[in-house]
Amino acid sequence: MPHHDSPAPRSHIDLPHSFAAVLIRGARGDCPRCGEAKIFRKWLKPHDRCAACALDLSVQSADDFPAYISIFVTGHLLAPILIMLASDFALSAMAIVSIIIPLAIAMLLALLQPSKGAVIAMQWWHGMHGFRKERAPEGEDERA
Repeated sequence: MPHHDSPAPRSHIDLPHSFAAVLIRGARGDCPRCGEAKIFRKWLKPHDRCAACALDLSVQSADDFPAYISIFVTGHLLAPILIMLASDFALSAMAIVSIIIPLAIAMLLALLQPSKGAVIAMQWWHGMHGFRKERAPEGEDERA
């Protein structure tokens, strides 16, 4: 794989001030540490290092947790729709299945990358799986 010339890592990094800011960065697919570079090089494959701050992303270990999050959220969002379709409309079981299954697949696929980004961000925030726990110095302006 060819290496691209990337700019040298910055010396000053605007670290996030809250866990929520870190999760938002990760869900957007941005580096949890600096928030500037994208963490994914392919749909679910993260870069080995952040292009902006040189954070080592190769240590992340999201495993199946993003899939569980996607399934959990999809199930909870589709449950009321399924109940509504079954009780308020005179649809056959086959019609309900033909609506719910494609909708569930689309939602699962749409939620998978943001879930993985948030899990990687959570691991960085808590210093898990080889990440170094870093916090912004007290008294700085809050930037997500």
